[in-house]
Amino acid sequence: MNRWLSGNGIELLENGEDYFPRVFQAIRDAQREVIIETFILFEDKVGKELHEAMRSAALRGVKVDLMIDGFGSPDLSPEFIGGLTSAGVKVRVFDPGQRYFGQRLNIFRRMHRKIVVVDAQRAFVGGINYSADHLADFGPMGKQDYAVELEGPIVGEIHRFVLRAIAVGGKGPGWFRRRLKAAEVAADEVPANPRRLPSSGEADIQLVTRDNRRHTNDIERQYRAAIRVARHRVVIANAYFFPGYRLIKEMRRAARRGVDVRLILQGEPDMPIVKTAASMLYHHLIHAGVKIYEYCERPLHGKVALMDDQWSTVGSSNLDPLSLSLNLEANVVVRDRTFNHTLSERLNHLMRHSCKQIEVDQLTEWSGWRLVRSFFIFHLLRWYPSWVGWLPRHAPKLTPLEAPEPRSGGATQTDAA
Repeated sequence: MNRWLSGNGIELLENGEDYFPRVFQAIRDAQREVIIETFILFEDKVGKELHEAMRSAALRGVKVDLMIDGFGSPDLSPEFIGGLTSAGVKVRVFDPGQRYFGQRLNIFRRMHRKIVVVDAQRAFVGGINYSADHLADFGPMGKQDYAVELEGPIVGEIHRFVLRAIAVGGKGPGWFRRRLKAAEVAADEVPANPRRLPSSGEADIQLVTRDNRRHTNDIERQYRAAIRVARHRVVIANAYFFPGYRLIKEMRRAARRGVDVRLILQGEPDMPIVKTAASMLYHHLIHAGVKIYEYCERPLHGKVALMDDQWSTVGSSNLDPLSLSLNLEANVVVRDRTFNHTLSERLNHLMRHSCKQIEVDQLTEWSGWRLVRSFFIFHLLRWYPSWVGWLPRHAPKLTPLEAPEPRSGGATQTDAA
């Protein structure tokens, strides 16, 4: 992992209107295997369409694996799950947890990735969940977000990664080797080994993930390294922005050496605390020359960035303590001028038509309390990567959901996760 693979095709998908039709059609066209990881799966019109696509694929003999997060997808009905498992879909829940007095307490170290791999030939990576609030017709709270569709050698790398993630759930390394070998044999024309996958484009891409074992800060390091060498521009659009001290320092240094550093953050957040937290950093950033734009059309859910005219990233990782120090995340990092240009055009359109720039004279005047608060925030950001390790730890845990048992009268039930 974290190696550049050349010869990849990549297409930017904006919002559910682009993303859902592509994913659902890929599942409907699948011949051998579909693997899906998602933080949120809701039982709404989007979730039901995904349900039908997975169920139909499984009934015609395709191996379908679905991993959902126990905190992000807590309320799926037995009928919804049973419709999948009875068709042969393998459904696994990452750390389902327990409710106490109706409250979910398993908020730390979530499986926050959004990945789809179909037949080891095509992959989707991004920040879009399976819920109707990623569509414009949801209304004012419909989210603005991004993902990518991938072909080429990088798909082999992503395929191996998701198979390993399934193996963590109790199947073990022997199962992983057998499943990978079966995928290679069944797809000789497009093998799962990334060195043997044919070229599909011009992009150099690497998969960069974050976990709580060996890859604890890989995504943040990619951001810092790219900002450090940027010469002309840095544009970051991120929904939940409260990064660590070192990342903020790189942004400030870049702006002071003349790089055009722009942040697109939430102006109409889905959670008010998001804007409150980010705004605490505005003084430090704007006075260093960083330009801040608040997206005000609807909630921003994207996690994308570009540096200069070649480097870009799209994925699931926010720039906040949960994503950078706790959650399981996945981004792709891309070196390709054409893709960088496409993403740049989309983000420039947001800044021109749907954002307001925060000017210095709009900032609240400094006061004694603000100085004290800023001092503590500054040092909180500097040290949280160290102390966040004190939070409760647990080994990755996947709970499989079994096929439903028939009830008397013909109804079905499924084991609770």
